[in-house]
Amino acid sequence: MSQFFAGAALSFFGLLIGLPIFLGILKYLCWFTTVNECRCKVFVLFGKVIGVIDEPGLHITPFSIGPGVLLVPFFGKVHTLDLRLDQRYLRSRAVNSEEGTPVGIGVWYEMRVSNPVAYLFENTDPEGSLMANVTNTTVRSLSNMPLDSMMQNRHHMSREVRTEVSPKSESWGYSLGSVYIRKVHFRDAAMIHQIEQKVVNRLRQVTSAIRQAGDNQVDIIKSKAEREASIEFAKAQAVRPRLVGEALREIGQDREVIETLFAVLETQEIVAGGSEIILMPTGSGILPALEAERDVARTPPPMGR
Repeated sequence: MSQFFAGAALSFFGLLIGLPIFLGILKYLCWFTTVNECRCKVFVLFGKVIGVIDEPGLHITPFSIGPGVLLVPFFGKVHTLDLRLDQRYLRSRAVNSEEGTPVGIGVWYEMRVSNPVAYLFENTDPEGSLMANVTNTTVRSLSNMPLDSMMQNRHHMSREVRTEVSPKSESWGYSLGSVYIRKVHFRDAAMIHQIEQKVVNRLRQVTSAIRQAGDNQVDIIKSKAEREASIEFAKAQAVRPRLVGEALREIGQDREVIETLFAVLETQEIVAGGSEIILMPTGSGILPALEAERDVARTPPPMGR
């Protein structure tokens, strides 16, 4: 039983350690290889490409490429390439418009490796060459264009750059994808300041015009309301005497009511006048004496004898 457990443990640790080492040696000797998604492997022997594997998965290289692949670890090389879509953005490429305005153009483009062999051997730096080609094409194609076209027709400029760059990139094993002019801006600080000042002044003019138009509209509405109010007040003042007359005529039909009304009005006028009022009891004899004294005061003095 002890021999069984010892053999089992030895087999387990042998497989745990020995099997990965054995598989690593086979992979180094190119007996098999694994390719990940969106990756590519190029096998070169004696400076010559003997096979390209771009399908993801496990591949037995002697069956996929041939027996010569077993010499690659000693007399060749395996290149692993990334086939995923890549993006670049070139900021502020210097361009002059037709009017001589210094303009900066931002170019965004996509690319991917379409031909692994050409990518490896047609150009030592295909990515840098593509970037330089896009820059030169942008400057050459978009220079001396009207400023209005630069600011508005970005789709046309993008197609023009892509049409000229694509054939050259294909020969380097690069497939150029979408090209888009993302930003067009001025590079002269003094010009930017002048444009800002013009925009600010224009905004002030528009604001003043809007405010003046609002004030004028308010004045029109106010004057119209005042005119209508004065008309209504004039109508009310014209109607008041008629209404008062009609009310007095109806009141005058009853003699007691009219006498009471006038008595009340007279009392209101006396109270409103602020005069002093002296009340005397009836039959006191004071009133006849005051009247006699008043008559004496009004009588002129006699003429000289």
